[in-house]
Amino acid sequence: MSASGRLAMRNLAASSGFWTYVEPINLTPRWVHFDDRTTAAGFPTVRYGSKGNYVCVAQDALNALGLSTGGLDGVFGTNTRNAVLTFQSRNGLSADGILGPNTWSRLMSQVNGMGRTPTVID
Repeated sequence: MSASGRLAMRNLAASSGFWTYVEPINLTPRWVHFDDRTTAAGFPTVRYGSKGNYVCVAQDALNALGLSTGGLDGVFGTNTRNAVLTFQSRNGLSADGILGPNTWSRLMSQVNGMGRTPTVID
């Protein structure tokens, strides 16, 4: 899809009033993401034991910042929890090992615009 097509789709989703979350334009360089998420940061809360694509997004961001999660497997295990705890401590956040709104916001603000990293999977 062209950039103008993605922008049109994103704007339609944002103006529809149906979706509770439409990814900000600065986070949608090659895709459009919208869904019914519940946190203020626009990402679901994930914690030890969580599985899925949002865990993988967190792992990728943490790895890009040099905090090893042991890989990109979409499983929030001990290595991912330790990386989250370290990230939270380094950033003056409550170190609880949970990716909630404040941690997601800080994490995404640090990796947004970072460009291609060694963890990118084509």
